[in-house]
Amino acid sequence: MDTVNATGRRKASIARIYLKDGKGNITVNKKTLDEYFTIDELKYQILRPFSVVEAEGKYDLIVNLKGGGFKGQAEALRLAISRALVKINPDDKSALKKEGFLTRDARVVERKKPGQPKARKKFQFSKR
Repeated sequence: MDTVNATGRRKASIARIYLKDGKGNITVNKKTLDEYFTIDELKYQILRPFSVVEAEGKYDLIVNLKGGGFKGQAEALRLAISRALVKINPDDKSALKKEGFLTRDARVVERKKPGQPKARKKFQFSKR
């Protein structure tokens, strides 16, 4: 199998991954997964697509992550992994879609409006 690449986005985060056959090594921005993501819940969330399609330890991942915070980066990475797994085996698409891993979460921060302190907050009204 050749290298499969995929992209995932969430908020301001962009994850580009290169997936190939291997032993389950994951490199994120030249660090291991455990060094880059210290929160166990995020690591679980990232590795979940592999467990859904029963492919734990079958592939090596090289990941380039930029932008956003660690939560957005983790969700962008999960989407990229799911897309790459579908490229490898299209039969896995229904299982990943059922779990919601192939849906791009389009929610982003609402912009600040002029004449207001924040996006929706207004300055205090004074009658006199």
